[in-house]
Amino acid sequence: MSNFTTKNRLSLPQLYLFLQRSKTISGEGVLGPSRLEWRFCAQPTPLSRSYQAILVLEKDGTPDVRIVDPDLRLLAGRRDLPHIYHNPDRLCLYLPGTGQWDASKRLDLTIIPWTHLWLIYFEEWLASNEWKGGGQHPTEDDPDESNRAARRSLRRTRRNTARNDPF
Repeated sequence: MSNFTTKNRLSLPQLYLFLQRSKTISGEGVLGPSRLEWRFCAQPTPLSRSYQAILVLEKDGTPDVRIVDPDLRLLAGRRDLPHIYHNPDRLCLYLPGTGQWDASKRLDLTIIPWTHLWLIYFEEWLASNEWKGGGQHPTEDDPDESNRAARRSLRRTRRNTARNDPF
């Protein structure tokens, strides 16, 4: 499997071009030699509010999505936000290390639609206080041996975010 993802890894320029040419999503971005940044508006349903989001992908990294407006913490009141990574707050869209997302997959067909889906579950959570999006959120101290890859990916993501985060 690693040969598959290495051989078919999409480059940042390819991913950027797919985002730009997509007929189903809109937004604008910046492409650098080692970083892709895509800003987009997400309105998960016709009755939903609009969310301003930013997707950041570093070369050889994993995509991070943040909602920059409105402030999700403000919307949540005093409740802890569900299904996010912290410092800074980033949406938990897939379980790292499981193959749900890898560098051979297009952002416009995975991460962007998953962001809309996460926001649907978030809005439901605001009303019901119950996260109905399912999923498994990895933690560094998870004793399950099958999550070893997820824990490694989580630690790597935290290190990279701490090192490279300009925000």
